[in-house]
Amino acid sequence: MTVLDTRALGRATLARQLLLDRADVPVLGAVAHLGGLQAQEPQEPFVGLWSRLRDFDPADLSDLLLRRRVVRTHLMRRTVHLVTADDALAWRARHGAMLRQRVLGTYRRELDGVDLDELAAAGRAVMADGEPRSMTELARALAERWPAPGQRALGEMLIAALVPVAQAPPRGLWRTRAGVRNVLLSSWLGREIDPPSPDGADPVGQALVRRYLAAYGPAASADLRAWCGLAGLSAAVAAVREELVSFRDERGRELLDLPDAPRPDPGTPAPVRFLPAFDNAILGYDDRTRIIDDAHRGLSVAGERVVLIDGRVAATWNVREDTVTVTPLRSLSAADRASAAEEGRVLASFLSGDESGRVRIVRT
Repeated sequence: MTVLDTRALGRATLARQLLLDRADVPVLGAVAHLGGLQAQEPQEPFVGLWSRLRDFDPADLSDLLLRRRVVRTHLMRRTVHLVTADDALAWRARHGAMLRQRVLGTYRRELDGVDLDELAAAGRAVMADGEPRSMTELARALAERWPAPGQRALGEMLIAALVPVAQAPPRGLWRTRAGVRNVLLSSWLGREIDPPSPDGADPVGQALVRRYLAAYGPAASADLRAWCGLAGLSAAVAAVREELVSFRDERGRELLDLPDAPRPDPGTPAPVRFLPAFDNAILGYDDRTRIIDDAHRGLSVAGERVVLIDGRVAATWNVREDTVTVTPLRSLSAADRASAAEEGRVLASFLSGDESGRVRIVRT
């Protein structure tokens, strides 16, 4: 079985994640291809798409949110994701049990004795009037009936797990600050979420395997689980295995992939890319060494924005007063510093509305 080394896997990831060459695809198509973008920080998906799409206009993404073609909702790993409306409706039921378990992992003691199905029905009844509500407002509406858990536990279980909701704009619009206001997902999109398959099959799980490999492969089953947080996918993997090809990584893990998906030559040049907080390209794997050193793995879960140089995380970045500041994690060559400065200037211009091109690279 062919062994793919770290560099080969890294180049495949860049190609699948639209980071090797900026893509000429519509914003909606990019969000669909990526299987959504993690979006608990509302402005981060704009940077993620700017790094991936040629001539990206942030107004296009805002327009898709306003037209309800994409939505912000709790999904993979119980985190807020920006996904297409079609994917939100198709995937939400498959994620339901995982969402419950993840909230219970934090609030099991507080929610002990609460009938979650009864709580879900009560939450949907409150939200049925179409009025956007914060998590706190929904929890307050039910706190008299369920006083023991406390509003935080009630709210988290309702909004993140039991009641499928979307975060309504202006939350998530370009250069807009707004609190979270939740509406029923089915009401917002004008269609009920797709029910689970009645025959016990898992067509959604099988589709997720294919979609994941298209955007993240080659990858191990553990990587797939790390991306979506779902249990019970081994049967879905087995069901589509004959469609797939297999490799090994340097640790000996079996990697699965779509046969015709891009696997660039490991020597393919990789441009500098600025990634937002919690970017797919890093968080979408259990083994992230294809793109980030284990010593720096904690940066991704801490919400640090990172810079890829030659396809690997080599610096962090932030922006203050319209100046992009790059802090290297290792010594950079003069050519790498120049490339990072040039890409940083373009990013500063994008973030400031063409008012600034200032970039600073910290000396190490």
